[in-house]
Amino acid sequence: MRHLSRRSLLYGLGGFAATSALAACSLSSGTAANSSAIIAQAEIEPVVDPQSLEKPNLAIGFVPVNDCAPFAIAYEKGLFRKYGLNVTLSREASWATSRDGVVFGRLDASPVVSGAVTNARIGAEGARHAALCAGMTIHRHGNAMTMSKDMWEAGLRPLREYNGDLDTFGRDFRRYFEGLPPERRVWAVVLSSAIYEYFVRYLSAAVGINPLKEFRLIIVPPPQMVVNMRIGNMQGYMVAEPWNTRAIQGNEGVGFTFAQGREIWRGHPDRVLAVQESFINQNPKTYRSLIKAMIEACQYCSQPENRDEVAKLITARSFTGAKPRKCVAPTVINPEDVSKLPECVSQFTAPGIVGNYNYGGFDGKKRIVQSDETTMFYDLPPELAAISGDHSTFLWQSQAIWLMTQAARWGQIAEFPKDAEEKARKAWRTDLYREIATEMGISCPAEDHKVEPAEMFIDRKAFDPSDPVRYLNSFEIRANAATPIYMT
Repeated sequence: MRHLSRRSLLYGLGGFAATSALAACSLSSGTAANSSAIIAQAEIEPVVDPQSLEKPNLAIGFVPVNDCAPFAIAYEKGLFRKYGLNVTLSREASWATSRDGVVFGRLDASPVVSGAVTNARIGAEGARHAALCAGMTIHRHGNAMTMSKDMWEAGLRPLREYNGDLDTFGRDFRRYFEGLPPERRVWAVVLSSAIYEYFVRYLSAAVGINPLKEFRLIIVPPPQMVVNMRIGNMQGYMVAEPWNTRAIQGNEGVGFTFAQGREIWRGHPDRVLAVQESFINQNPKTYRSLIKAMIEACQYCSQPENRDEVAKLITARSFTGAKPRKCVAPTVINPEDVSKLPECVSQFTAPGIVGNYNYGGFDGKKRIVQSDETTMFYDLPPELAAISGDHSTFLWQSQAIWLMTQAARWGQIAEFPKDAEEKARKAWRTDLYREIATEMGISCPAEDHKVEPAEMFIDRKAFDPSDPVRYLNSFEIRANAATPIYMT
């Protein structure tokens, strides 16, 4: 994997198409985003001397989806430099290589799918055992499930059009899959033992369909999702944007958005920043600089007035490669018509960042939903920030415990760990996040755990982290359902 050095990213030697088979190159020189980055880096005033850090030169990964926005902003706006860091960005082929880059020491830090850190700690099936830590949440929401055109033609529609009638959706879903031969009953996700797999299973189980029996899940890197659906390798997939929108606007006839992840669990963590525990112990000052730079980047991405700029920046071939064919002068964005989004903002990245989200469909109807919750980088709406000091980048260790319940529910671990709370404490470094945020003048919740209210989940089942085993045993559909779950 070739890396993106500071010089190559700014002055550029070329680019690549957005497929996982191509390695990292640099931004094309002379772009507006590139010029502004040079100015920003020149004007930024460092507040940390690199010589005071244990390891100022860092290799940080990212995957070509909208999640890379805070990393692009931290790089282009000079926030890494502000905190004494000289960062080399490495474009990763998949979420597995992003995770494994940290596990094997090729990367100092990288975003990973929620579940990857906790499952590395508990040794879940498909997750290499490692002492990984999550330093912060990169963002919440920002993902979706895409269904094929065949599923549309069979009568399935976006979840929101069922108006909460899960029985009807379950009937449509079951009828479709029962009519397929076993080899075609396939869904794709980006990583095993992680939140996207859990969401697909959770959704199907919520409507009475056993995902362990009705279909199988395969692992496909994000940039390969659309082409694999086009050739019929799967019926649906779950991935981060812009690869859902790509199926609708860039590849008409491929699929439609069935549901955003926030319709399965509102407020869920999507990506966390992973590092090795040894990295924190050996480089405490460097670690604090990294978290501060990333918090500021997430704050920047969260501001409504910056979102157009952010969506445009990450279209570079060095990031998502979702840049449109041409760029025209900006026009006023009409929430009722995504086609009026300025092309230079990108018809692919903008919906997930700006919030004019198009569910698509094949009947000519507009299904555009305007919401600031489409991707949450820092600020939360009042209903989700009910606890004082809460914000998107804060790590709730109780949510790490929920991820462990799903590993147990689907048989990825033999039994739920008796020391789950301790494992969550070591895996999600809320303690350090709270210290670092306080240094930045940011208030945080005083507790590490909270109850997830029933109304946040599609099946209206609340999660109380104080009794995860009871929560697990309440599900009729799970691996080895006839056997009660205990704590080891």
